[in-house]
Formats: sequence, structure tokens, C-alpha cells
Amino acid sequence: MRAAPTSSPVRSGDVTLSVREHSVAGPSRPTVVLVHGYPDRQDTWDTLVEQLPLDRWHVVTYDVRGAGASDVPPGRADYRTERLVDDAVAVLDAVSPGEPVHLVGHDWGSVQLWDVVKSSSSAGSDPRLRGRVASFTSVSGPSLDHVALLSRRPAGRRVALLRQLAHSWYIDAFHLPLVPDLVWRTAYRQIGARVAASEGLPPDHWGDGLCADATHGLELYRANVLRRSRRPEAFRTDVPVLVVHPTRDRFLTEVLLEDLDERCSDLRVERLDAGHWVIVTHAKALAGLVVEHVDTHA
Repeated sequence: MRAAPTSSPVRSGDVTLSVREHSVAGPSRPTVVLVHGYPDRQDTWDTLVEQLPLDRWHVVTYDVRGAGASDVPPGRADYRTERLVDDAVAVLDAVSPGEPVHLVGHDWGSVQLWDVVKSSSSAGSDPRLRGRVASFTSVSGPSLDHVALLSRRPAGRRVALLRQLAHSWYIDAFHLPLVPDLVWRTAYRQIGARVAASEGLPPDHWGDGLCADATHGLELYRANVLRRSRRPEAFRTDVPVLVVHPTRDRFLTEVLLEDLDERCSDLRVERLDAGHWVIVTHAKALAGLVVEHVDTHA
């Protein structure tokens, strides 16, 4: 029988994050931190957590800033990836101050963790993170640097990049002033039900919290996508990386896997016949990949 997770607040600058720790007998090792995407909150991981070996792992989840029970920062600049990295550092310091952790990210959770991983490598520029990450599993969330650098090298992949652009049409829509906010506030139930049905998610995957989580989370796109695309960093990391690509992802295409070996010295790519929310719909298959990756690099 598995014990209920323990919840605790973790302070990151002016923001308090809601953190949950899942294990049978306290913080054992290894520590595995799961970071959710948009427009989810940390309970989106519950189905996957049930498939993980909590008898020998210390599993941690948290609501990112602006989502769930975590604080909502006041300004757009508060959602910049630099602040998200600060949040990750605060959580790591709280839940595993003396040991490296294994990171798993989905969607925007993965996007932000790419910045953590590049700073954690031996060539990383952030001393707070150097040597703090034992492995990284990226699910449906590319590095903003990598996406921008791919777009600067279109030779041989113009059609594929255009196809990806069509799949990510919503990003431009999210940058419009007021309109997406109004759409979410007035139709979040209908949007949530429609997306859940099309993705094979439980009808109650999102509750009434979707309205706030989705509108606040729009700032992730507005604060980062255009800004980061103008000055991408040609990073390289020596953290072992597993990229899981759902082949039926409605938002991300295969082109984003290209040239990843230029970024990662230890890279493994796995494809699953699943949609974007593979962390819920194919939790058992995904858990098998995560367990293998973590155990290999524990």
C-alpha cells in the first residue's frame, strides 16, 4: 500500500511553489523530479507516478509558477525561463540538497528543463546547477535554443519546418493581446472537454482550475518564445538525455529531433505510438522507459 504524498511549500524568490514528495518511507534515492507542462498542474503526473517504483525512488512533483497551488507572479518578466530555472534550483535544494537528481519534463516542463540541463553540464554557466542533474527525460517539449537554431538551418528541411509551423499555429495565437485570455475565460470548459476527448484523456482531466492555469500560463509563451528565438545559444550538454517522441503528437513533429546529437553527448530517442499527453494515456509504457533510463544512470 502506497502512502499519500506529502506537500510542502518551497520559496523561490518572491514566489512560493507547491511541492509534493511521493515515497513509501521518506526521501530514499534516487530522487526523480517531474515537471508538468501547459495548461496542466502537477496532478497530471498522478497516473505515471502510480507506475514508478516508489519503494526505491523519491519522486517529486511541483506546480510551476502560475499554476495549481503555486503563487501567480505579477508580471510577464516573472515567467521568463531564467525564473523557471530559479524555481527548479529552489526545488532541488529543498528535496535533494546533497545528491544529483533525475529530471523528467513534459511539454513546457521539458522546455524549461532543457535550460536546467545545459546549465548542469560540465560546461554549464550556472554554478548552482553544475553536477546537479544525473539524467533528463524530455517528453514532448523541445529546447527553445534548439528550435531556433533549426530554423536558421532550413536546407533540406524546409517542408518539415513549414509542417511544424502549421502544427504550432497556437503559439502565434497566444501572442495576441486579450483575445486568447478572453477565449479561455469564456470557453475553458468546452476547450478542455474537446481537447480531452481528442487526446484520449479522462473527461475530468482538467477541472475548473483550467481557466486560471491556462490564462496565467499564456505568459510562458509571451515572455519567452520570441525573445529566445532572436538569440539562441548553441549549447551542448553531457547529461544523459532520453527524448520520448509520441508519433501522434498534434503539436510537435519529427523535425524537432534533428541535430539533437549536436546538443547532447549522450542521447537516446524513443518513439511511442501515442498523442501529446502520453504521460497520461500511455503511462505504463512511458514509465518503463523512464525507469530504465534512471536506473541506468543512477
